Amino acid sequence: MGLGRTWTVCLVGLTGHLVEVEAHMSQGLPAFTLVGLPDTAVNEARERVRSAVTSSEVVWPNRRTTVNLSPASLPKSGTGLDLALAVAVLVAAGMPGQDVAARTVHLGELGLDGRLHPVRGVLPAVAAAVAAGRTEVVVPAGNVAEATLVPGARVHGIEHLAELVRQYGGDARVPQLVTHTAARPVAAEPAPDPDLADVLGQDEARFALEVAAAGGHHLFLLGAPGAGKTLLAARLPGLLPDLSEPEAVEVTAVHSVAGTFDPAAGLLRRPPFEDPHHTATPAAVIGGGSGIPRPGAATRAHRGVLLLDEAPEFSPRVLETLRQPLEHGELVLHRAAGTARYPARFQLVLAANPCPCGKGVGKGLSCTCTAAERRRYLSRLSGPLLDRIDIQVDVEPVTRAMLALAAAPESSATVGARVAAARRRQAARLAGTPWRTNAEVPGAWLRGPDADLPADVRLALERAMDRGALSMRGVDRVLKLAWTLSDLAGHDRPTIHDVGTALGLRTRGGTDG
Repeated sequence: MGLGRTWTVCLVGLTGHLVEVEAHMSQGLPAFTLVGLPDTAVNEARERVRSAVTSSEVVWPNRRTTVNLSPASLPKSGTGLDLALAVAVLVAAGMPGQDVAARTVHLGELGLDGRLHPVRGVLPAVAAAVAAGRTEVVVPAGNVAEATLVPGARVHGIEHLAELVRQYGGDARVPQLVTHTAARPVAAEPAPDPDLADVLGQDEARFALEVAAAGGHHLFLLGAPGAGKTLLAARLPGLLPDLSEPEAVEVTAVHSVAGTFDPAAGLLRRPPFEDPHHTATPAAVIGGGSGIPRPGAATRAHRGVLLLDEAPEFSPRVLETLRQPLEHGELVLHRAAGTARYPARFQLVLAANPCPCGKGVGKGLSCTCTAAERRRYLSRLSGPLLDRIDIQVDVEPVTRAMLALAAAPESSATVGARVAAARRRQAARLAGTPWRTNAEVPGAWLRGPDADLPADVRLALERAMDRGALSMRGVDRVLKLAWTLSDLAGHDRPTIHDVGTALGLRTRGGTDG
């Protein structure tokens, strides 16, 4: 009778769970049984492991083998458990190095020829192992650059199962096709962010974009085709400051799980930008799939920008599923196989035409839509969704007179410097709180004694509520905008002028129920 133990990590969402892999061998008919809630991919590992072991010219044990994945109540998914299964079985069969294997975490997918293939989610998996006190980690050579981003991890990269067997003192043949020095991947040069200097005119929309960037606010751009809505939205990420170290690790972990991370470039330092097509399904936008759900565009845009161009053309199911992350900054996806939590604190930008023909605003535009068609078109953006959008701006078409009178447009670097200064003021004011930007601050704090609002500011908001121009949520949104305007202007607290400007940005000159 033989018993082998080692460790691996199973991801549920972005949360890594340490899993003990136990292999037990006994007399009886030859069999290989996996227990501990394995999914289809983990069950199929039995054939991959057997082929990889024999391809390494290691004798496969002709005995009854049972492998337990503990905790047994946790659903196990993915192919990253292959290497740990192989190590546990070989140790149970008598391979040396059982003490080393029992304190090492093994991650990686095995090919039939014994080669080790990279897997998704290595960064959060290694981080979970180190947090649990397991610092010795073996990963595929292709994942070494990513795994070494985790402080405190002692990472060992291998290309073939036979290499690991030899390191543990076993007898195996390393094929000639394996090179012992992995070639370092070359990082692709990141594309420069589009520059705001490309946008001509549109002073009001440019100002709204600056306010949105400074406070982390959501933005709704309504205007005719060709007015510059998409052009403006695509330049919002270029105004945002670089991610802090904790934010960079968080965002990189998301993209590692999603399979969109290039480890050669190191941690992601710039805010991400996602712009799904309007035919995207709810699963593509918020995440989904069989088994444990995968992250969607909303999670990949975490700490960045999610643009929904032609927003009324999106499915109502897609639009309404965004209400939860807009409010809480997190997506909780429930499936039969388990529940996954993904961070989703993004800035939402909605861009829309005013009507189906797109000519419902601006001078000289002949709209062919009826009033009922215009109402029906914009009603696809529900009131509860728009109530969560802080800034709502009409983007008028640029005329020749506007271009003649307009000054030279400011660049993203110039505007970004003002945004960074406003973010620093927010960081100083919100130090010691769990919030980083004005958009994240709850209404209770904004209306409480900590905010120390001037009396005339409170009176102006109360009057707007009495007129029905603002709901309670609208008051909170206006206060957040007023604080951002105050930060941009360098004030200690919002003035009555800041509140008036915030009301204009919030209501598009109308009312907010």
